[in-house]
Amino acid sequence: MQKAIVIAVNCDKSQNKINYELEELKNLAAACNINTVNSLIQNLPKAHPQTYLGKGKLTVLKEMLTDYNIELIIANDELTPHQINHLNEFLKIDVFDRTFLILEIFKKRAKTKEALLQVETATLKYTLPRLTGLHKGLSRQRGTTAQGTQQGRGAGETKLELDRRDIKKQIQTVQKQLRKLIKCRQQQRNQRKKSKIKTVGLVGYTNAGKSTLLNALLKHSVVRKKTVFKENNLFATLETATRLIQLENNVKFLVTDTVGFVNKLPHHLIEAFKSTLEEITEADLIVHVVDATAFNYEQQIDITNSVLKELGVHNKPTIFAFNKFDLIGNNEIYIKYNNAVKISAEKNINIDKLLKLMISILYADYKTATITLSHNKTKIISEIKNKAIILNEEYSDRGITFKIMVNENLHKKIKALNLTL
Repeated sequence: MQKAIVIAVNCDKSQNKINYELEELKNLAAACNINTVNSLIQNLPKAHPQTYLGKGKLTVLKEMLTDYNIELIIANDELTPHQINHLNEFLKIDVFDRTFLILEIFKKRAKTKEALLQVETATLKYTLPRLTGLHKGLSRQRGTTAQGTQQGRGAGETKLELDRRDIKKQIQTVQKQLRKLIKCRQQQRNQRKKSKIKTVGLVGYTNAGKSTLLNALLKHSVVRKKTVFKENNLFATLETATRLIQLENNVKFLVTDTVGFVNKLPHHLIEAFKSTLEEITEADLIVHVVDATAFNYEQQIDITNSVLKELGVHNKPTIFAFNKFDLIGNNEIYIKYNNAVKISAEKNINIDKLLKLMISILYADYKTATITLSHNKTKIISEIKNKAIILNEEYSDRGITFKIMVNENLHKKIKALNLTL
């Protein structure tokens, strides 16, 4: 395991906030099999444009490298190519930034073709402006004929220029493949729209328990239950998973589990995963899963909300599901949030309450009706059983009495048949 020092520039943040960012950075490093043995923070109005840290702190950092036998440095922010180059030259050691670590974790976690292509796109876009300092010898001219070759532009083309062109070509190739998958995903969404089935998007900070919650909801479903992968790890899953939840009273809706968010999530990743995250933008309801055990849960909520805002998700009905509540006792932290419920997805606590709240919001536009149908009204009975939410059903010699919730179209259809509502 490599040993590292994490460094940060604090531009007027509270000590608690900067400490949390560094703790999270250490967790990201650990996910990349890197052991962080020390940290160095400098208070500055803004990061130094050339070296990130100031000259004095750089000298201190260089002394720490020898004292701790350090193999690399990790910066809390995304570094510019110039900052990476100057730090490499001064410290004579590899320098990573937060974005690089997140990209590395995404590479490890990606499984499906779409996720692999999305991560590759983000990585190539991150790499392109940083080519100059990635390895030596990029200024060497490429030896070609005066006329050039199919791959090059002539004898004067440098290795750096060639690598840049190659990466741009790779980005184009990957994006072309992604567009095909995006088109397929869009077709799937269009099919769901035609079916008019309600949709729910699970969002939240990484490791808050979204996948665990989806599996808990599936336990209440009467249809085939294909669970999703879950693991107590950062970005355990990068793939969106959509499952049908159907309850005994004929309530049905789709739930989509999405990639988790994190502080300073790289813009390239948000762009690359936009097609995946668009599932959220078209959801009828957002369930914002919050880790109730996190001391900075409010900050995690704010970070998730800022990413949702960047995606253009505004004014969506939202439920706050405070997960892992069984681990903190009767803390009332959730009270100040509208439509909030405390749950334990792992132990299936209060999932029924969450479902009740979800249904009340999803089907707020439905009308409640009580009707009695004779047994020979098979067509309308069949339609009610397929399309209505059945709150109660009683059989008698007169027929079947339903207490139901129905959409506007079915409500009009029942009225047109002159049935008692």
